Amino acid sequence: MSIRVAVAAVSFLMPAFALTQQPPARPPVGAMPPASAHPVVEFAFEARVTLSPAVVVGETGMGQRQYIPITGGIVTGPKFKGEVIPGGWDYQLSSNGRCQSLSADYFWRAEDGTVIHILNQGLNCPGEAPEAGRNFVRPQFEAPKGKYEWMTRATFVGTLELDPSTPATAGVPAKLDAIRIRFYQIK
Repeated sequence: MSIRVAVAAVSFLMPAFALTQQPPARPPVGAMPPASAHPVVEFAFEARVTLSPAVVVGETGMGQRQYIPITGGIVTGPKFKGEVIPGGWDYQLSSNGRCQSLSADYFWRAEDGTVIHILNQGLNCPGEAPEAGRNFVRPQFEAPKGKYEWMTRATFVGTLELDPSTPATAGVPAKLDAIRIRFYQIK
């Protein structure tokens, strides 16, 4: 038998052989994946961001708008240490009197002088759900190539909490001059 005839015979039999093989069993769509397939979160760092008082723009066609100037702060944790560069903004929009969209755009400077851009976005909807009182943000980092470029490629989630300098008292609201954001890397 020539090589050409043997190759033709194998080529002819391959589709029939492939049809007899059973594909591996797959769980139905929406079935709980095994625990080993679940993403995990790892604490990366925490920022304490200092703020100026809110500038209330007022009611716009999109809702109630205000912004808060970012005046500085610190960032520290196992994966990053540095400072918050003064000059960013935290934009806030309340569209229905309950929920408030947040979009903070600012920069950090690492201990070695590297500057990193951060965009935190989130939605705060106070209510009675189990997550009420917890504010989450979806941070995106833009770092230059090199030591910190892993931050650009990584996926993060953050928890945000108010850090007032004076507590609220009867008839006097707390003075909010900072927020704390804990950043967790999803792996």
